[in-house]
Amino acid sequence: MTKKNSSDAFGHPKGLIYLFFAELWERFSFYGMRALLVLYMTKQLLFTDDMAFGVYAAYMSLVYVTPLIGGILADKLLGFRKAIILGGILMALGHFFLTFEHPVFFYGSLGLIIVGNGFFKPNISSFVGHLYTQGDTRRDSGFTIFYLGINLGAAIAPLACAWFAETYGWHYGFVLAGIGMVLGLIVFNKGLKNNVFEDKGLIPNQEIYHQKWLGLNKGKLITILAFLSVPVFALIIKFHEFEHYLVWIISAFLTGYIFYILTRVSNQEKKRLIVAVYFTVLYTLFSAIFEQAGSSLTLFADRNVNLVGMDAAGTNSINAGFIILFAIPFSMLWTYLSKRQLNPNSPVKFGLGLVFLGLGFVIFALSAHSVDEFAKTSMMYLVLGYLVLTIGELFLSPIGLSKMTELSPMKY
Repeated sequence: MTKKNSSDAFGHPKGLIYLFFAELWERFSFYGMRALLVLYMTKQLLFTDDMAFGVYAAYMSLVYVTPLIGGILADKLLGFRKAIILGGILMALGHFFLTFEHPVFFYGSLGLIIVGNGFFKPNISSFVGHLYTQGDTRRDSGFTIFYLGINLGAAIAPLACAWFAETYGWHYGFVLAGIGMVLGLIVFNKGLKNNVFEDKGLIPNQEIYHQKWLGLNKGKLITILAFLSVPVFALIIKFHEFEHYLVWIISAFLTGYIFYILTRVSNQEKKRLIVAVYFTVLYTLFSAIFEQAGSSLTLFADRNVNLVGMDAAGTNSINAGFIILFAIPFSMLWTYLSKRQLNPNSPVKFGLGLVFLGLGFVIFALSAHSVDEFAKTSMMYLVLGYLVLTIGELFLSPIGLSKMTELSPMKY
């Protein structure tokens, strides 16, 4: 059932517009910085490839782990609004501090972005889901619109930040990424002032939030601990060879938390949660492989691809550009197939996504064996590989975002 009211715009809740642009600018900042990171380490900081890949891998794995913690803290204590603002501030500081070359600032900046992303990323996506009532048929199309916002930011950022870095210097590219995050915060705060979110995203339990611990209420204590955790994550990135131990510890904690939830929900919610965990594992596998786009594939483009005047960092825009082109046609395809009872179920779509992921990397591998006398391969291979990866991604998202908010138990 679809519930519309006077606060709707273009057939969707008004809050979606603000979350769309807030996420667009946040992803602009994130993907702009990601496009530059490995090139900056190898060309400016003179890291070896192995060291740069190690830092990048540790950074990206923690970027995917901290949202699990940030999501729990928002659900239980902070609420979406405060978590998003806290995360945005931390990420903006991280991007701006990258303008300083000293190792303390470099690793500290990555720590800020890791913690900030943990608070921002999961909660703005969950916020979109909470704009719609249970069973609202607009939910999937709302997430498709939101997903386009993500990829608009991801498509523009590598080109813009790469141009600034190439023309004016690396630090200007990072500053531009930081400005993007600030714009995202401005848009979100504008939505708060205009009350477009109504009663959604507030502190879930005022009594618990204001409970004192060590002389501070729990809400403020979480904010302080978030900043204090930054040097911890910075050290983990610096000594990244030990980072996998932390990932195992956090994974064990989350596994225990999931089992705890399973003992406290109904049988129907239990089945839905198991499906949500299944999707999460598959999506994590997909993302772990796909994120080579910001590391080995970027260096491959820089050193071994005839880019025809394009900067290597700018190649990170190809995937997002294809998503912008094909997201709506794919959405229309699922609708068409659904009307004829031919739409594949979600597990099948996730499986096909992984198949296309593998095919994309087969194309990249073939391109490495098709070099000319200058050890360069045609950009056609790079574009074709990203096209196949994009098809795989569109089998997993954006409906995956919608399903996760739908499957997760509301109480947890």
